[in-house]
Amino acid sequence: MFNYQNLKKVLFLFNPETAHGIAELGLRILPNCRIINNYMVKRNFVMDHRLTQDILGINFPNPVGLAAGYDKNATMIKAMPALGFGCTEIGTMTPKAQPGNAKPRLFRYPEIKSVQNAMGFNNEGSAKVLSNLKKVYPFSIPVGANIGKNKTTPEEFALQDYKTLIRKFEDTSDYLVINISSPNTPNLRDLQNEKFITELFTMAKELTSKPIFLKIAPDMEIEAAINLCNTAINSGAAGIIATNTTIDYSLVPNAQDFGGLSGACLTQKSAEFFKEIAKELFGKTVLVSVGGISTAEETYKRLKAGASLVQVYTGMIFEGPSMVKNINEGLLELMERDGFKNISEVIGSDLK
Repeated sequence: MFNYQNLKKVLFLFNPETAHGIAELGLRILPNCRIINNYMVKRNFVMDHRLTQDILGINFPNPVGLAAGYDKNATMIKAMPALGFGCTEIGTMTPKAQPGNAKPRLFRYPEIKSVQNAMGFNNEGSAKVLSNLKKVYPFSIPVGANIGKNKTTPEEFALQDYKTLIRKFEDTSDYLVINISSPNTPNLRDLQNEKFITELFTMAKELTSKPIFLKIAPDMEIEAAINLCNTAINSGAAGIIATNTTIDYSLVPNAQDFGGLSGACLTQKSAEFFKEIAKELFGKTVLVSVGGISTAEETYKRLKAGASLVQVYTGMIFEGPSMVKNINEGLLELMERDGFKNISEVIGSDLK
């Protein structure tokens, strides 16, 4: 019987970026191995009407999605049901291909189930990603497109990068995500200001009717973050994704002094940040919680705090391909315990 913990021992012999490449190769091949793929879908994809939601006109079969950063070039979409995901987010893509930052740029902290990355939006560029997307879209689960500016694009021309990307991906995605919160592109987080956000979302709404989310960093002051989110919502954003990785290096002993931290080290910081955001924004917009989520209990807590969906990434590296199944099965048990008939009743129940 397949045992991920044994496979993980082998994968962890490789540097993290090489291991990711091996995993990507496996997931690209998986849909072509129909017997194995169908077995994994049957095993991991939890089909239960109690987990299904219609959000912004999009049907989500369960509330657990893959966060951006794992499938940068839209090469693994077809394998996502085999991992149990109810939606997936590709990217971050930039208009032009770029190699990202210098290596090494990805680091594991297995003892605390955390990762530090300074990838820098490495991707094959919007033309190649769009070509990959067209081969699979529309897909059986929602696909989001996470977009960002090129490293070489000056701040004053950033708006044009996002305009180019919205036009390219609006017809091949169910929703779009504006990424101005990665710590790995110089000065990108400087765009987390109300003037730029107003211009960006005003422009975006003129270009497309697809839902567009803003993804924010967990290192902002709460008041500033709430003001920024309100500006985005008032300018046309359909929702907020909180949060990206953190540059709070105190969370990990002997952390690198660059890049962003994710995984279990971020759980408390992300949960507390999201809770404060949700107190102000729940009911005004759609909220998605990300950061240190790997269990049904943590997912349930985020949903009750106001998240309609959660996204995971780092936890899967340590827990393996059964993680999403375990989350969804655990959610059903927690809902039954507390008398909830549908996941929609859970959303924001702590705030009602």
